[in-house]
Amino acid sequence: MYMQELHISVRNLVEFIFRAGDIDNRAGKLASAEAMMEGSRIHRKIQKSMDTSYQAEVPLKIEWKANDYVLVVEGRADGIAYGKFQPDLPAATESVLQPEMEFAAEIPPEEEISFIDEIKGVYRNVAAMEQPVYVHKAQAMCYAYIYAKQNRLERIGVQMTYCNLDTEEIRYFREIYTFETLTVWFGHLIEDYRKWADWQIAWKKQRQESIHGLEFPFPYREGQKKLVADVYRTILRGKNLFIEASTGVGKTISTIFPAVKAVGEGLADRIFYLTAKTITATVAKETFALLEEQGYRAKVIQITAKEKLCLCEEMDCNPVNCPYAKGHFDRVNDAVFDLLQKSNLFTREEVLAQAKEYQVCPFEMSLDVATWADNIVCDYNYVFDPNVYLKRFFQEGIKGDYLFLVDEAHNLVDRSREMYSADLYKEDVLAVKRIMKAHSRTICRILDKCNKAMLEMKRECEHYQILDSVGTLTFHLMRLASQMDEFLEKPREFPEKKTVLDFYFALRNFLNIYDLVDDHYVIYSQMTEEGQFRIRLFCVDPSVNLQKCIDKSNSTIFFSATLLPIGYYKRLLSTDEDNYAIYAQSTFAQTQRLLAFGRDVSTKYTRRNRKEYEKIADYIGAVTEAQQGNYMVFFPSYRLMQDVYEVFAGKAADSCEILMQHSNMKEHEREAFLEEFEKERQGTLVAFCVMGGIFGEGIDLKNDRLIGAIIVGTGLPQVSDEREILKNYYDERGLSGFDYAFRYPGMNKVLQAAGRVIRTSEDRGVILLLDERFLQREYGALFPREWEKRSVCGLPQLREEVSRFWSDVREEL
Repeated sequence: MYMQELHISVRNLVEFIFRAGDIDNRAGKLASAEAMMEGSRIHRKIQKSMDTSYQAEVPLKIEWKANDYVLVVEGRADGIAYGKFQPDLPAATESVLQPEMEFAAEIPPEEEISFIDEIKGVYRNVAAMEQPVYVHKAQAMCYAYIYAKQNRLERIGVQMTYCNLDTEEIRYFREIYTFETLTVWFGHLIEDYRKWADWQIAWKKQRQESIHGLEFPFPYREGQKKLVADVYRTILRGKNLFIEASTGVGKTISTIFPAVKAVGEGLADRIFYLTAKTITATVAKETFALLEEQGYRAKVIQITAKEKLCLCEEMDCNPVNCPYAKGHFDRVNDAVFDLLQKSNLFTREEVLAQAKEYQVCPFEMSLDVATWADNIVCDYNYVFDPNVYLKRFFQEGIKGDYLFLVDEAHNLVDRSREMYSADLYKEDVLAVKRIMKAHSRTICRILDKCNKAMLEMKRECEHYQILDSVGTLTFHLMRLASQMDEFLEKPREFPEKKTVLDFYFALRNFLNIYDLVDDHYVIYSQMTEEGQFRIRLFCVDPSVNLQKCIDKSNSTIFFSATLLPIGYYKRLLSTDEDNYAIYAQSTFAQTQRLLAFGRDVSTKYTRRNRKEYEKIADYIGAVTEAQQGNYMVFFPSYRLMQDVYEVFAGKAADSCEILMQHSNMKEHEREAFLEEFEKERQGTLVAFCVMGGIFGEGIDLKNDRLIGAIIVGTGLPQVSDEREILKNYYDERGLSGFDYAFRYPGMNKVLQAAGRVIRTSEDRGVILLLDERFLQREYGALFPREWEKRSVCGLPQLREEVSRFWSDVREEL
């Protein structure tokens, strides 16, 4: 009889069962916990230092049989040594402390014994540690039990090896256990986990049965069935796929449905739907809800940012300032198990209500719920960002049965560049030095050395300067981080502590990113516009770092309405040479919209003057005066938008209502802006917006809520030091630097803005592009296939074209 297997790693098992106490953001606790995940380099160095009896990275697993399933507990022991175990340490490591022998079982001194070695890289002062962290030791005890059982050992040793990641100082703790003691201990561990395993197996059976009969919830549009099949086939083959699919194809359902069916066939076990914007995350949740109406049974959660879930007036995560942080880990497992029985689609309101009932942190609880969810809707950060990613799923050594569906994937290029880059400001070093004078002379001295190293670089930097390395500065920064770890471990409260902590985390991020620096990075110094001096580790090409994350999945599907040219995105988002790519043809008729280009308009800086602004305003008027309704006008910058607005408002103030986006709009202001498009009005609304901004993509104004978009300019990013660095980087590699740094990102913004108009088969509208550069071959090569039918015209001809288009629409209706 086939028994279903349920797998869990040793680490996840012990961390889940044995966690207890408070959430506490004070001192260096958070940083120390993070360090546990980042110590692979130290692991390898320590392993190589051992003698020949030492086996590194030993895979171990054990099967525990329940009534109708098998629980498989597995992982890799960092090391196993046999004999009278003494590490063969480098002679230069003088600061190493001798192992402290703490025997849980008596053995003759001459008897040789096997030791399980568990290595932990930490940022804390290991000399001050009195005993190992129990959760860490429990991992080693699990491996010890498995190894002793497999090798029929009566006794086995456990060694905890703690290494400071900055100083490489090492501290050992040893204990000896009888197999009988470990058997009883491991039995209790499994029993504590059993109710979760029983629930998981029962739920998975229900989920799989619901998928088998699931049908596509709509009649297939033209080409949609092929798209669904292509996604499924990609998952079946364990490949990655890039989909360029214009609006109307139904990208969300066309990727989620085949992914769900693939889970039903055992090709994966969990779906991550990754997005850059809340609105697209909402669409994904609605799609899962639609499948639930068809009979699909799955647990779905959208991970909401901590600041949006916090139940306190000020987000300060420690037991002194937050009642939900105090004792959180003592209660959270009960809260999660109870919530899993109540619902399938976990709303924000349900999460908050459950957190209040159990007095736990809603954000941390939502992450725990995600552990048991079948489908997780979340921001890119939770999979790709080295500072934010969900370590319970993606820590080193774990490869789960995951599918990644990356929505609006064009956004991931710049987002990932930022994720894998880091800055350090000289002014911050000085600010922290002033604060630390009252607390630590040692830290002040090191901060002074950091400042002097940066001052030397500042003297050689007029505007910005490419640097070969920052080795000397990095040496001082590592010493600084080590001293700050020790300082922050002790409970201290002082008014400027938040400033110190913010600097500390920026420092840690800088050092972590520095470890990633290779030929995909450019290091440079810069005098910013605000007069500050910074060192930046700039990830020019994020593909290598992204690929490490993509490799955690069985298959990744990238999709967007604007992935042109596809080769650009394939090169920057992945290093695999055999990724698939498809173009999903639009299902909308070209007669649904008028696509026109103004032949005599320019937005080049040399042509920006009052006369050109008046011409642009006249073109906008030619479109908006022909038919009452709602229009959006998109600009490449706030400055150009303001200049044209002033001219247009003077001409059209009496004929239409005008809105204008402003920078740093708050959430309620954005909502109010969009609500204007939902109002019933007799006249015309013209909204001035910025390309690539919050209204340039992701919004869904259907039917007559938006009947026209005027795109002013090619959307080229503003010239900056970083854009110049990008251009030079790709030029040096034989690629078109201008395309990579300017033209491709700019055209993506243009295509996104144009895509706001036709959202359904009932929509009708006008799309006008104003810049003579659009008529150049280099830009025309980037147009989607459905732009084949287009008009190039001057102002008089445009008026005729727009009038004729709306006349045809009225006749059609």
